[in-house]
Amino acid sequence: MEQIININSHWLMLALLLGFAIAHSGLAALRPWGEDRLGPRGYRVIFAAVSLPAAAVLIIYFFNHRYDGLVLWQLQLVPGIKALVWLLSAISFLFLYPATFNLLEIAALEKPQIHLYESGIIRVTRHPQMVGQFIWCIAHTLWLGTSFTLLTSIGLIAHHLFAVWHGDRRWERRYGEAFTALKDRTSVIPFQAILDGRQQLQWQEFWRPAYLGVLSFVLLLWWGHPWLMQVTAQVPW
Repeated sequence: MEQIININSHWLMLALLLGFAIAHSGLAALRPWGEDRLGPRGYRVIFAAVSLPAAAVLIIYFFNHRYDGLVLWQLQLVPGIKALVWLLSAISFLFLYPATFNLLEIAALEKPQIHLYESGIIRVTRHPQMVGQFIWCIAHTLWLGTSFTLLTSIGLIAHHLFAVWHGDRRWERRYGEAFTALKDRTSVIPFQAILDGRQQLQWQEFWRPAYLGVLSFVLLLWWGHPWLMQVTAQVPW
């Protein structure tokens, strides 16, 4: 019976991932249409009202079922593996969250806009959220080693790879030649544009409050991780 429950959790996670991908990417595609009718702030509120609860459901369900399914490998007792997983997780957040610096726009306190950045982390990769998600998935799949975690990671990476194509397509449609020029000067693969000579790191660009905020968030997450596991475990699904 337990094995059936574990298998069912795999299928349900796939359904949740697909639903989130459709909602998140679909609303992103509808942004020009929605902003024309509701205004940038109004559409941002709707986008957040759909995306944030869907993301919360994904996170809670992942936490509660992360050990479901087959154990593909068990590395948790290997010396240094825990430190490596935390290091990779910290690096993943440096890519995931400074991708958007305008927190007031995210909260719709200021008029939300689309910005063509070409500084800081964008010099490393044009799609830092995809890279951050990829690193996060590697770290957690390495640590947990279950078929459920592997399936979740594959689904998350697939969605972010689609988002790379989808985002470039939307930006090119909106900005035309300006984005084409930016695309030529940046890369999706981390550091490729730097190695090719199309970009050069400017370290002073990383001295921003957003990066300090992310580091503080990582430390807070490290401190509160056991408590977070206990809280999500109270959700009966």
